[in-house]
Amino acid sequence: MKQLLVLLLLAQTALAQTKQRPVLPADVQVRVALMAAPEEFRDSATVIGYTPDGKVTTLREGTNDMVCLAPNPRQSGVYVYAYPRRLEPFMARGRELAAQGKNIHQKDEVREAEINAGTLSFPKAPTILYGYWGKSEDLVKETGEIKNGQRRYVVYVPYATGASTGLPTTPGIPGMPWLMGAGTFKAHIMINPETMGHTH
Repeated sequence: MKQLLVLLLLAQTALAQTKQRPVLPADVQVRVALMAAPEEFRDSATVIGYTPDGKVTTLREGTNDMVCLAPNPRQSGVYVYAYPRRLEPFMARGRELAAQGKNIHQKDEVREAEINAGTLSFPKAPTILYGYWGKSEDLVKETGEIKNGQRRYVVYVPYATGASTGLPTTPGIPGMPWLMGAGTFKAHIMINPETMGHTH
C-alpha cells in the first residue's frame, strides 16, 4: 500500500510538472508546427496552437486544406503534426477528451461510438497524418527546425486489413510500412523512421 501511495504521489508530481511547462511564443509555435507539413502546403496552412495559459486556439487561419498542430505544452519534447482539414473533427474531439482526462483507449472508444452514431465525422478515404518531433532542447526557435528531428507518416485506411492491403499487421523490418489496428475504424499504415525501431 505504501508503495502504491508513493507511485501515485510521483505520478501527480510529474503531472504537475508537465502542467507548469511554459507555452512557446505564438510565432515559434507557428514555425515549428509548419515544419510537419510538406513544403508546398506550409505557406497557406492553418495552425492550431495554445494560448499562454494552455488553451487551444487558432494561431493562424489558412487558405488551403492543411492543418498544422503546434506542440502540446502538457507533453514532454516537441511533437507537431499536420493533416488534411477533413481529419480535424476527429483530432479536435481527441483533444477535448484528453482534456477530460481520457486515455488513448478511452478516447478511441468514445470516438468510435460517435462515428458509428453519425455524430462525429471521420474520413472514409485514405488520409495522411504527418508527424515531426524531437527534444525540446534541440528546437531551433528562429526557424522551427528540430536538430535530429524525426518524421513519422500515418495513413488512415478505415477498416483495411492485411489481406486488403498486402501489408503485415505487425511491425517487421524497421522502416517497413505495416498496418496497425487492422479491421477497425482507425486502421492505419505506420511508416516510422528506420532508426526508430518499432515504437508507436
